[in-house]
Amino acid sequence: MTHGRGKKAGRGAGLKGGRGNAGLLKHRYMYMKKNMPDHFGNKGFKRPQGTKKEVKTINVGELEELFPDTKTIDLTKEGFDKLLGSGEINSKLKVKVNNASERAIKKIEDKNGEIILPKKETKDKKQE
Repeated sequence: MTHGRGKKAGRGAGLKGGRGNAGLLKHRYMYMKKNMPDHFGNKGFKRPQGTKKEVKTINVGELEELFPDTKTIDLTKEGFDKLLGSGEINSKLKVKVNNASERAIKKIEDKNGEIILPKKETKDKKQE
């Protein structure tokens, strides 16, 4: 039936119920529920790029390769954030870094070296 509109039924894909995904929440609802269950709604989220911080790391084994004739190394000035414990060292080193793994600290101290970490400030919970 054309309901008084003739054969073309109001033009614009009128007799076919609309073009594309028209009517998914009306006359094509069961088709959508059966064949496209994830068509509507949000899927997950995207983390804002400003909250993502990349930590630049270096291994103990790379220290002598990158700084061959240096006994005192300031990794914070070199752009490194953390010292990791992979690899071996043969000489006594003094290393300043913001963060280090327990294994890295042990390897440097085993060679009579020294590792300098920033002191963590502790706040007293009791305030008088």
